[in-house]
Amino acid sequence: MIEASTSVRHDIAERLARMVRVPTVSAERDIRGAEPFDAFRALLRELYPRVHDALTLEVFAEVGLLFRWTGRRSDEPVVLMAHWDVVPVDETDPWTHPPFSGTIADGRVWGRGTLDDKGQLCVLLDAVENLLAAGFQPERDVYLSLGGDEESHGKGAQETAAMVRERGIRPWLVLDEGGAVTDAPLPIVPLPAAMVGVAEKGVLTLRLDARGAGGHASAPGRELATTRIARAVRRLQRHPFPARLSTSSRAMFSHFAEHTEGRPRRITRALAGVPPVTARVLAVLGGEPAAMVRTTVAVTMLAGGTASNVLPSQASATLNVRLAPGDSIANAVARIRRVIRDPQVSVSVVEGTEASPESATDNAQWALIRSAVSETYPEAVTVPYVQMSATDSRYYHVFSPATYRFAPLLMTQRQRDAIHGVDEVVTIDSLERGERFYRHLIRSIPA
Repeated sequence: MIEASTSVRHDIAERLARMVRVPTVSAERDIRGAEPFDAFRALLRELYPRVHDALTLEVFAEVGLLFRWTGRRSDEPVVLMAHWDVVPVDETDPWTHPPFSGTIADGRVWGRGTLDDKGQLCVLLDAVENLLAAGFQPERDVYLSLGGDEESHGKGAQETAAMVRERGIRPWLVLDEGGAVTDAPLPIVPLPAAMVGVAEKGVLTLRLDARGAGGHASAPGRELATTRIARAVRRLQRHPFPARLSTSSRAMFSHFAEHTEGRPRRITRALAGVPPVTARVLAVLGGEPAAMVRTTVAVTMLAGGTASNVLPSQASATLNVRLAPGDSIANAVARIRRVIRDPQVSVSVVEGTEASPESATDNAQWALIRSAVSETYPEAVTVPYVQMSATDSRYYHVFSPATYRFAPLLMTQRQRDAIHGVDEVVTIDSLERGERFYRHLIRSIPA
């Protein structure tokens, strides 16, 4: 049961708008300095005084904030996560409202971070502040793990999770960003769905390097460093990783089949029943459907050469690889080397995190999330899926089997496309529902 609305603070949109106005761009910290991050922490103290007075706070790697809310039992706590840094903005992009203005207009809050991930941070902290105001104590300890560098590989969350593990703390539930409530999860499924990530793709950065003789561009040889890299990239594009349907994706289609009728039900039931065929169909569709069923390789950086009339003696390409559940870093690297088929092109691992295991959907943790969704988005069905982008929860899932990824905010396809893009925006109604989601979830944590 959710307490009376008289204990709930209003103006959640204004609190989020103030957060957006602080440009906590972690990738530009060397340029902007620490001031925006210090200012944001001071703003959190101002906006959430009860959280800071009633919960203990530890800081890791300067930007990893870990609040502990003491419950009636301290073993197997709940870890609720969000991050407060954002990605850079190209100032020449045509934003409807300036990206760091935090404009409130048309029933929405506009600006960088409204969805990723200050909106989630805001509704989480609002819920805790409201529960504290009502004198509530959770059944279990609740940790708020708030990262300030998630968009720059998450060292804060990494050190925070390492500390939690070193202290022998095994979370009962970890819930981070990831999925959301969407109006149409797939073109063939016209129903609102709360997409909860039960698994997360691994992240792998590879570098391809080739060397050549160099020399004057007026007399190029047959095998240049740039030619080798271009050929390697082309081979990778022509030979993508094989497609297969994970357990989570098959469960997703089964859930859709249970909650649809007519043609959508027949299609989703068929897709759940023939995984190999379904994987091939989704792979052909490309984009998000294809990424759902295979390890993907994206060439994100190319380099080589020093002048327009000089043959480059070396060239390189950087690959961003997203590992599907079931694939490993070692196997992916071996396959990429086989596909390139050029011993003169070296493949080296810059950094990598393995794909996560798949969390269960038949346990009390899943039921708790589903209950909170039903309380705040009664029109939506709760559905498992594979999270394709990386989250800070990857540092917890290695020792916490019940790790899920879900932001309790409504995101249309257009809104999802604006994440890391132009005109990021969240509705005020969605923020209010998100706060109720966390309030219900925390109040319903079992002993």
